[in-house]
Amino acid sequence: MKAAAITAFGGPEVMRVMEFPDPQAGPGQVRVRVKAAGVQHFDCAVRNGWTPAYGIEVKLPQIPGNEFAGIVDQVGDGVTGISVGSEVLGFALLNCYAEYVVIGADQIVSKPSAMSWEEAGGLTGNGQGAYIALKAIGIKPGDTVLINGAAGSLGAFAVQLAKEWGAKTVIGTASVNNHDYIRSLGAIPVTYEEGLANRVRKLAPDGVDAAFDTAGGEGLKAAVELVQDKNRICTFFAYDLIEELGLRVVRGERSASRLAELVELHSKGRLHIHIRDSFPLERAEDAHRALETRHGRGKIVLKMD
Repeated sequence: MKAAAITAFGGPEVMRVMEFPDPQAGPGQVRVRVKAAGVQHFDCAVRNGWTPAYGIEVKLPQIPGNEFAGIVDQVGDGVTGISVGSEVLGFALLNCYAEYVVIGADQIVSKPSAMSWEEAGGLTGNGQGAYIALKAIGIKPGDTVLINGAAGSLGAFAVQLAKEWGAKTVIGTASVNNHDYIRSLGAIPVTYEEGLANRVRKLAPDGVDAAFDTAGGEGLKAAVELVQDKNRICTFFAYDLIEELGLRVVRGERSASRLAELVELHSKGRLHIHIRDSFPLERAEDAHRALETRHGRGKIVLKMD
């Protein structure tokens, strides 16, 4: 099979399209012919030499990618309820930038026919990440919530889930050219610049109950200044500041049941996935470069066709 792999640690230029042996589904596993794979900052961190703290060994050449959508083409022993030809989306920690991926049968859910391959390939990682973060900070009806970096894929999912779970007001930081997009998601946009905390206070005179940071910088500093209970602040970006700011580390494992819940929200028109751009597998390097500009809205995916 063809796959985009990192041959050394470093910038996007270390990505190469290479040939690997076709993986085979073992007991309890399925093989999926990948149609689309989402691109995440997690993948870029692995490319730069970071090793996930999940007991995973990164070996060069390493295929990155931790979310995908495609068609089941091989079913291992002991797997029930899944058949060859099923259209699915799912998750792994590595190996998804490839024509085939083998994963546990408990790591996939059915793809609705109305969901595009790009949308399906880009839902799993950031969708579940936003879900985990908002559950950790206890979003509840009536809350006023600050989402820092609301135009990116992770932030956009967080805005929509906060509204879905009853937040009264969601304020999202973004550059000016993304403000209309933030409004379309149901949030009040505000720019990142210095003095952010005071601008947010004017928008939320009764205070901010919780905050989720996906961008660091002024937005995270403002969150710490605005939210009284630090247990209701979470960052998925500025990990180096967690101890200094007195915040807690939030982690969680993805699950098929949570993914199915997100798919259901999408099917009902209550969760939208904006695809910023899609790249062929051969341009994985360009996809990483585009993601690392950190200025675009929505999701970047790789297409295998």
